[in-house]
Amino acid sequence: MGIITAASIIIPDKTFAAIETSLSPERRLSLYNIHTEEFLDTVYWKDGHYVPGALAEINQLFRDWRTGKIKPINPELLELLFDLREKLGNTRPFCIVSGYRTPRSNAILKKTQKGVARNSLHMYGKAVDIRLPGYSLRSLRSTAIELKQGGVGYYPYSKFLHLDVGDIRSWTG
Repeated sequence: MGIITAASIIIPDKTFAAIETSLSPERRLSLYNIHTEEFLDTVYWKDGHYVPGALAEINQLFRDWRTGKIKPINPELLELLFDLREKLGNTRPFCIVSGYRTPRSNAILKKTQKGVARNSLHMYGKAVDIRLPGYSLRSLRSTAIELKQGGVGYYPYSKFLHLDVGDIRSWTG
């Protein structure tokens, strides 16, 4: 018990969460893309490894819906979604508002909407904008911030929460 207590002081929260998550025998995500109306419920991690077929399906669902272009989604982002799901005790699908964005799609959004970063982590498969039916954006935001696994952007007027696996920070857009 003393070792665990000492480790919790020395080891950063993100690393400790990764160790805890790696002990799970399997990890499942339920996802719904609001633009393409595609639904996916998949085990993406099993027996200590990522499931390649499941990752390909997730990449497809997260694709840039404007262009159809696909980019591999960073597994840390999947772990962030999984950890958020676990912390909330949620089984409902995350509604994906925006996953991967090509640089062209990102530039178009930057011209037409406030708060779009020129070098957005969406372009690298490291960010997602979500909604979760049955949960307020405010409660999603506070839970995501508690996880300390990346950036959390709160967009109440656009009705989505931005999550990324960049630096730990939070903002309101």
